[in-house]
Amino acid sequence: MSEWLQCIGCERRYDVMEIRYTCDCGDLLNVERDSFPNRDVFEARRTSRRTIDQSGVWRFREAVLDVAETEIVTHPEGATRMYSRRENVGRTLQSDDCDQRVGLESPTYVSSRLPIHFKHEGENPTGSFKDRGMTVAMTQAKRLGARGVACASTGNTSASLAAYAAQAGIRAVVFIPAGKVATGKLAQTLAYGATALHVRGDFDAAMTLVREACDKLGIYLVNSINPFRIEGQKTIVWELLQDLEWNAPDWIVVPAGNLGNTSAFGKALREAFDAGWITTMPRLASIQASGANPFFRSYRDSFATRHKITAETIASAIRIGDPVSHAKAVTAIQQTNGIVEEVTDDELMAAKREIDEMGIGCEPASATTLAGVKKLRAAGIMRDGERIVCVLTGHLLKDADSILRNVPKERTIEIDPTIEAVERALDQP
Repeated sequence: MSEWLQCIGCERRYDVMEIRYTCDCGDLLNVERDSFPNRDVFEARRTSRRTIDQSGVWRFREAVLDVAETEIVTHPEGATRMYSRRENVGRTLQSDDCDQRVGLESPTYVSSRLPIHFKHEGENPTGSFKDRGMTVAMTQAKRLGARGVACASTGNTSASLAAYAAQAGIRAVVFIPAGKVATGKLAQTLAYGATALHVRGDFDAAMTLVREACDKLGIYLVNSINPFRIEGQKTIVWELLQDLEWNAPDWIVVPAGNLGNTSAFGKALREAFDAGWITTMPRLASIQASGANPFFRSYRDSFATRHKITAETIASAIRIGDPVSHAKAVTAIQQTNGIVEEVTDDELMAAKREIDEMGIGCEPASATTLAGVKKLRAAGIMRDGERIVCVLTGHLLKDADSILRNVPKERTIEIDPTIEAVERALDQP
């Protein structure tokens, strides 16, 4: 099996061992290969006790990266759970005024007439989907002999980079927007041993700076502009298809920030369909926060314009105004007959509370998925009987501050140390 880097525009090819992130023409690169194995190979590995097979990334290794097993840097990652039919799920689409607007009939609506599943990537080793891409990018960095790796990050990428760099024995440097990264994510990054450079500016400023630094200082860049990151992240889709016994859902719904996942998901679906692993193509729904919605604006213009904005949203993981994977994401939406939608901070935080109260939980950015489903159901775009998979990208504790700022007052009550005080508190409506 041979692999190469290929421009998504002019289709020029480069050697897979060449350190580059874009074509000479300026367009992004994909990793392409000349063949894919039968999916039975992946099925046989689900019961294996080998670490490499237990990874939800390297289980698919022939279709991810042609590399010796001894070179792979893995925790392992992936093998995340698919949640469905939680008792509370039906009520999430029937709460408040949603009943009349969507036309629901019973609290069991979701599980009986609108099958909905949650693929929880917050169960990865560092608590986010980033580990899937990072294991591949760090394996490639090690194979290339990189002495240092770097990224710009709103928090999850930096935590993942730091953990995998520590395992690989490579120095890690992260560029983060000063004062705009959740405490838990920053703590992870520092604990794993990375050097954090707090850039006075937003994520997009940090991204510009890290690209310049990597080019000038010979550091390997592992943001999602790196095509090997996409190869890892696409296994989210392959694993959820495997979870569903290769019966493709009607919709896969994903939060949209820097658009690495939207890009990866489109590539994963195209490859799975072309390889014959699935017989129908799911539609992608890429959901942005309304305060960080450049991709939605472009979609609304039929992608005639690439919009760039100053982003602001409570969902810090997707607070990005100039996503680097824009061009690949456009292709993903077009090839899957997909949709791009936006939701407000109030809508995504309401959806987050619903996911949390199912006993599943997620960080704010993840909740754009359920908020988007509710909005698309209201618009009649998602229909009765369609099976939907919402990808939850980050763990509940990734942004604990947002929970504490939005918890209802009746959930936390200070009392005197008496049983009477307990009774009074529990009697409150």
